Amino acid sequence: MCGYIGTVSNHDIDTSKIKEVNKHIQCRGPDETVVLDSQKENTINSNNINFAFIFNRLAILDLSDLASQPMYSKKFNTAVLFNGEIFNHNELRNELELKGVQFLSNNSDSEVVLLGISYFGKEFIKKLIGQFAISFIDFNTNEILLIRDRLAQKPLFYHYDKEGLTFSSNLKSIQKLKLSSIDEESLNQYLLFGVVPTPKTIFKDIYKLNPGEIIKYSFEKDHLEKEIYWNPKDFVSNEEFKSFEFFELFQNAVSIRQEADVPVANFLSGGLDSTAIVKSLFDKGYKANTYSLGFSNPKYDETKWSNKVSELYNTNHWQEILAEDISANDIINSIKLFDEPYSDPSTLPSYIISKAISKKYKVAISGDGGDELLGGYTRINMVMDSKFSTLSYLNKIYPPYLGTGNFFLKRSSKLKEAYASFFEDMKFMDLLNIPINNIYQDLYFHELDNDYKSLLLSDYLFYLPQMMMLKIDRTSMANSLETRSPFVDHRLVEYVMSRDTEYYSRKIKKPIIHEYLKNDFNSEFLSRRKMGFVFQIEDWVYNNIELIFNSIEQNSITSQWSSKLNKLLLHKSRINANRIWKIYFLSVYFE
Repeated sequence: MCGYIGTVSNHDIDTSKIKEVNKHIQCRGPDETVVLDSQKENTINSNNINFAFIFNRLAILDLSDLASQPMYSKKFNTAVLFNGEIFNHNELRNELELKGVQFLSNNSDSEVVLLGISYFGKEFIKKLIGQFAISFIDFNTNEILLIRDRLAQKPLFYHYDKEGLTFSSNLKSIQKLKLSSIDEESLNQYLLFGVVPTPKTIFKDIYKLNPGEIIKYSFEKDHLEKEIYWNPKDFVSNEEFKSFEFFELFQNAVSIRQEADVPVANFLSGGLDSTAIVKSLFDKGYKANTYSLGFSNPKYDETKWSNKVSELYNTNHWQEILAEDISANDIINSIKLFDEPYSDPSTLPSYIISKAISKKYKVAISGDGGDELLGGYTRINMVMDSKFSTLSYLNKIYPPYLGTGNFFLKRSSKLKEAYASFFEDMKFMDLLNIPINNIYQDLYFHELDNDYKSLLLSDYLFYLPQMMMLKIDRTSMANSLETRSPFVDHRLVEYVMSRDTEYYSRKIKKPIIHEYLKNDFNSEFLSRRKMGFVFQIEDWVYNNIELIFNSIEQNSITSQWSSKLNKLLLHKSRINANRIWKIYFLSVYFE
C-alpha cells in the first residue's frame, strides 16, 4: 500500500508545490518517498511532456529498492504509480516471462502491473486479483491510464484542464494544488448521504474514479475517455449455488491475502465474518495474529466472543479498550485524517483499532464485505418482510426533527423506496430547506427479477464501494496500515451474483457461515445480535453539545445551519445525534 501524486503537462511544473501538498499523503507510505521530475530526470524519453511524480511507499512485497516507485520501463518507455496489492502477481509474472518479458525485481507486484499493461494493454487489468489504484503513463503515445479496482478499495482522484492532468491518492492534495472551491451540489449530496458518491467530490472540477473504471487521457486530443471494465450487474444469473465451490473461492481469497514480506495481523471482532477468516487460517495451518477492540461499556463490548475465538484457534491475541470518556482531541484527530467528508461515526473505533495494530504490523486482514456478500444486514430482511403501501404516506406528515421517516418508508411496497430510506435522509434535507432529488433510487437501485438480488446489487453499487471501503482505507492508511478484505474478492462477488439464492435465509443470518462454524461454536455464539465496531455517538454529542455548536457556528460554511440544528435538540435521539455529527464533521473538515 502506498500513496502518490502526479502531474503531467505541456507547461512547466512547479515541483515545489507538489512536494508541499504531498504532506497529506505521506502517512500512506512512510517507508520511502521518491520524487521523479522531468526537469531533473534525463533518462526517460518523455516525448516533450513535462511531469512530476511523488511516490510514498509502504513496503510490503519485495522490500528491496528494485520495487521502488515511480517505476519506469526503459524497454517499453512506460511508467507506473501503483497503490495496492495484486494477490495473483506470481502467476501473472510467470505468464509474462513465458512471453519473453524480462523482470528486474524478484517479487514486485508493481513491476508486474507496469510490464503487464505495457505488454498486453489495458485488457491486462481484467487479469488482476487484488485492490488497486493505478496511474500508467505511456510516453510513446502521450497517453495516461487511470485505473481503479472493481469495488473501489483504493482511492484515486483527478483534475484536468488546459494545463494538463493531475492525479492523486488524496483529495486534499489536489485541492491545495488547484485551489478548487466547494461544489454546492456535492455538499448537498453529503448532507443527504453522509458521503459524496462517485464520480464527484466535495470540490469543483476534482473527480474520483468510479469502481471498476478506466480513464484514458490523451494529450494530443486533450480528451478523457471513460470505460467501466467491471460491473456486478453483468454477472446476475441463476445458476446452482454449491457450498463447496463457494468455500474453495473463500479459502483461496483468505490464503492469497497472507502473502507479504512482512508479518500479517487480523481484525477479530468475534463476529461471524472475522471468525470464519481466522478458522480458515487455522485449518490451513497458519498461526494467526489477532486484534480486537473492546468497550468499557458492557452494552457494546464483545471481547468475550473474540477471546473465545482466539482460544479455540490458538491465535496471538491483543485487544484495545475504547473508554467512554473520549476526548475532543481524539474525535477531531479521527475526523482530520479524512481527505473527503464521511460522517459514519464508526470511523472512530476503526481508527483506534487500526492505530493499535499498526504499532506491530503493516498488514491486517479484515472481515469487511461479508454482510454485503451474504445478505447479513438486518435492513434486507426488513424491506423484504414488510410491504404496506399505506404506511409510506404517513411519512409525508412526519415532522423532520423526529427522524428520517425510515420507520414508515422501510415498509413501503416500493422496494427501492424502502431500501433508499436506510441511506438517504430526505427529512433532514427538508429541515435544512434544501431541495434535492432521490439520487439513490435513480442511480444505485436496479429492480431485478429477484428482490434479494436487487438489494445485494444495490449494496455493491453504493454502500460497499462508496462508504465501507472509504472508511476502511482512510482509517487504516492514516496509521500506515494496509487492510485486506477476503470477502471483497471480486471472484466471490461474481459467484454470488451469478447463483441462485438458496443459501439465503430470512430466519438465520448468513446460514452458509453458520454451517462453516457450527462444529466449533454453539448457537449462543452463532445467533447472537451483531454489534460491530460502535461508538456511543448520542452520548458524546449531547455531552459535548456546546463544543460542537461552537465549531459549527465559527465555520463560514456550516454556520448557516446552526439555528435549524437547534430544533433537533427538542428530541435527543441517536438519529439526531448523527445529524448533528454530520454537520460537525464538516466544520472540522473545512477548518
